[in-house]
Amino acid sequence: MTEKPPLPRPADAGFMDLALEEARRAAARGEVPVGAVLVRDGEVLAADGNRTLERRDPTAHAEVLVLRAACAQADSQRLPGCDLYVTLEPCPMCAAAISFARLRRVYFGAGDPKGGAVEHGVRLYAQPTCHHAPEVYSGLAERDAAALLRGFFKDRRD
Repeated sequence: MTEKPPLPRPADAGFMDLALEEARRAAARGEVPVGAVLVRDGEVLAADGNRTLERRDPTAHAEVLVLRAACAQADSQRLPGCDLYVTLEPCPMCAAAISFARLRRVYFGAGDPKGGAVEHGVRLYAQPTCHHAPEVYSGLAERDAAALLRGFFKDRRD
């Protein structure tokens, strides 16, 4: 069994706060409230929230949007040395995109037993066919991220 990476640094909480703000903006647009922030060397390269409804694009998840923006900025399909902060455990599509982009670390807030692919479901990074597995830190601002999602879906049911 591999050793768990060290706990996140205090600055990491600030980046997750930015991701939570992007998730709130997504919710205000009627999107599922997931936000993501991509960082390299302490600098935010891209930040966004889900836009699947707005763009009529099932791939417009927050993680994919920030990867696209940062790749365009870097003029490369790879983003080594970059860290992703996302409010919800990445789905299989996003987990694969993260792997292909060769991100260094992924920090996520709430786990997703139904749709997640990192600690739940296919557990992509634990598969022998995974080309690149980033370091993963879960539970960063988990309560806030989960509350945002629960509130969003509760409002939809009421």
